[in-house]
Amino acid sequence: MTVQKVIPQMEKNFQQKAGVTFADNSPEFLLALAQEYGDIARFQFGPFKFVLISSPEMVREVLITQAKKFPKANRDVRLLSRVLGQGLVTTNGDEHKRQRRLSQPSFHHRRIASYAETISDYADVIGSELQPDQTINMAEEMEALTLYIVSKTLFDVDMEEMIERSAEIGHAIDVLQTLADKNFDKLFNLPMWIPTPDNIKNKRARKVLDSTITSIMEERREGGEDGVPKDTGDLLSMLMLATDEDGSFLSDLEIRDQLLTLFIAGHETTSNALLWTWYLLSQHPTVEAKLHAELDQVLGGRLPTMDDLKSLPYTEMVLKESMRILPPVWMLNARQAIEDTTIMGYPIPKGIQVFVSPYVMHHLPQNFPDPEKFDPERFSAENIDQIDKYAWIPFGAGGRVCIGNSFAMMEAQLILATLAQRYKFELDPSESVRLQARITMTNKFGMKMKVVERKRPSNIYRLENAVLEPVN
Repeated sequence: MTVQKVIPQMEKNFQQKAGVTFADNSPEFLLALAQEYGDIARFQFGPFKFVLISSPEMVREVLITQAKKFPKANRDVRLLSRVLGQGLVTTNGDEHKRQRRLSQPSFHHRRIASYAETISDYADVIGSELQPDQTINMAEEMEALTLYIVSKTLFDVDMEEMIERSAEIGHAIDVLQTLADKNFDKLFNLPMWIPTPDNIKNKRARKVLDSTITSIMEERREGGEDGVPKDTGDLLSMLMLATDEDGSFLSDLEIRDQLLTLFIAGHETTSNALLWTWYLLSQHPTVEAKLHAELDQVLGGRLPTMDDLKSLPYTEMVLKESMRILPPVWMLNARQAIEDTTIMGYPIPKGIQVFVSPYVMHHLPQNFPDPEKFDPERFSAENIDQIDKYAWIPFGAGGRVCIGNSFAMMEAQLILATLAQRYKFELDPSESVRLQARITMTNKFGMKMKVVERKRPSNIYRLENAVLEPVN
């Protein structure tokens, strides 16, 4: 039985589906494909053949059960290496396992818990600089805040030191994202040694980030003894002090690539998750009111701590539902079959690339009833067991699940709790949602929002079964 007979073959490369094309709106295109063809569908882009899978059982097969047969696709690794070097995202097999083993202690619960105070403090500083009735670009505000936080937690570089370089670094990251997006859309990419305009831009942007990281590493070694850096409690210290099973350290190049990966991923994904959360709250006042009630009841105006998070379940539910509807990582890197195999009985020839899209998985009604509804109650303690663990995958799954997922959730919850206590953010009437699906998904041209100062009510409210009730 041929693949064409089992998997519906699209008649044309990137034909229009449901009024959208892959180039114009990739997430919606793939969603339309899954809705029409079911759990598995095949399509083609030039010489590249792809399969889209969209059932939790198939996702588990590719990312867990048969993960060894489906490493990251060669093309994805090659193109992302132009941006990230040879880090966690761009390695496969034993090398990936080695890097993850050496990096994992950096994300131990106790280690990331020590960053909580910094996150709340930095969010409070940004909040104190906002003015009531001011119109801000929320995308820029969240990008700056998460940049300061990732710089402090990765490198122990204070916010004041980063302010001078934040614009330059932010621009470099944006250039690299834009170029990566362009490269993925091309059928063929010229080698980096050819001085095309895009390759020159790529090298200049990488130089900005590489020089920043390298200079910080040099300063750290100078502050240690006998070339061994002092552990200052940040992730850089952990990576520089990490030893392999044979006692060897990571090379400077490996550390730099690892830090670059964590720097870009930790900055972009969290800022976009928060951007979409503020947008969704602005469109759903009832949800926003429940969030405010929980924050008022638990925190009473003080900054949140790590210990408070367990008492803020609705805050976490809001973030999880936001990442369901508008996941920053809308598409996982393609997996490529290294041998002829099958997925749930469907033949997959060697070399074919498999797409797994969190956006698609999160918007199918068989996975989430009424999927377009913003409903944080899906993730309540009473309902969460109804969600298949391979249907909600904003951080991926399996051995390549995002290494910083716990840190990202903690960071987003603390920022949301800190700022939502003080302000509401109203969408500017002229603003609209135009999905820009690059390596991460954001809103094209940012998002203008009006700052509205909150006044805490004299009667504190509590949440009882998702209903607001006054506390007597």
